[in-house]
Amino acid sequence: MMDWFWTFMLVIAAFLGMEVFAWYAHKYIMHGLGWRWHKSHHEPTEGVFEKNDLYVVVFSLVVVGMFAVGDLYWKPLMAIASGITLYGVAYSLFHDGMVHQRWPIRWQPKSGYLKRLVQAHRIHHAVRTREGAVSFGFLYAPDVRKLKKRLQQQRAAPPAGARHDR
Repeated sequence: MMDWFWTFMLVIAAFLGMEVFAWYAHKYIMHGLGWRWHKSHHEPTEGVFEKNDLYVVVFSLVVVGMFAVGDLYWKPLMAIASGITLYGVAYSLFHDGMVHQRWPIRWQPKSGYLKRLVQAHRIHHAVRTREGAVSFGFLYAPDVRKLKKRLQQQRAAPPAGARHDR
């Protein structure tokens, strides 16, 4: 049986690990083989849902499975699934709510880290194709000036052999 400290540490580690996983999944899956679903997120949305929301369904089913297996066989998995769930809640609030305003809250930060988070994600959406985007994290926002510079460099000299939007 884990004590509360190690349970808490697993929750925090899973939460932080999800940002790393999300960055790789966003860059290499969503802007790779999974572009057919993610493309809807880079286009104007009509209605409440977009095809990209299928990622939430798939990832949620995985986490539900983790909770079930953790409850039945390995309790630490419950803490890991909890950290992943907390990340999902934060993602929903900040990415879907604040950045894309898919929630009825219309607050926009005027300064600080949250403003940088919004700006970094909007720079990511300046590219509507699967190649050439920058800033793939969801809760980590690199310096906006560096992102703009990298985006300008990529637009000036696209990589050799770049695939076109499919």
